[in-house]
Amino acid sequence: MGLGLMTSVRPMTVDDFDAVMAIELATYTQPWTERIFTDELAADARTYVVAEHDDRIVGYGGLMQVGEDAHVTTLVSVEGAPVKAVGTRLMLALIASGLSAGARQLTLEVRASNRRAQEFYRKFGLAPVGVRKNYYLDEDALIMWAHEISGGDYTARLAEIEEALP
Repeated sequence: MGLGLMTSVRPMTVDDFDAVMAIELATYTQPWTERIFTDELAADARTYVVAEHDDRIVGYGGLMQVGEDAHVTTLVSVEGAPVKAVGTRLMLALIASGLSAGARQLTLEVRASNRRAQEFYRKFGLAPVGVRKNYYLDEDALIMWAHEISGGDYTARLAEIEEALP
């Protein structure tokens, strides 16, 4: 996927949990537990990936496929990671997985206050369509969707994003 020699995006395994949990606990006020990750990896129609740089996990992401809808369940990149565009690389891998499973729509929830993440997701064609009240217990979530991700226009968007990777 246009990754540097020392960086890769690969499927998450249980062997990654120590690093993933360290990032999860440092990132979220309401982190997932190791049990949630275990259950997600074991579930059907799920894809979880990690970004690795010099044998160090610098991000991870997850996708749940429900019919023609691909739902991003989590996406995290380590602040100050030694490689640029970790989130973009992870998102491209998740979308590719969804497309290969027949996805036509892409959706996710993001904290209403997280403008930086919202702008990032807009780059992938996701637009706000509603709000989930108290989704994060302490805050509302903005629901974002991208439609017709299997079409030519979206394919061109993804190619442009990938081409711009450092």
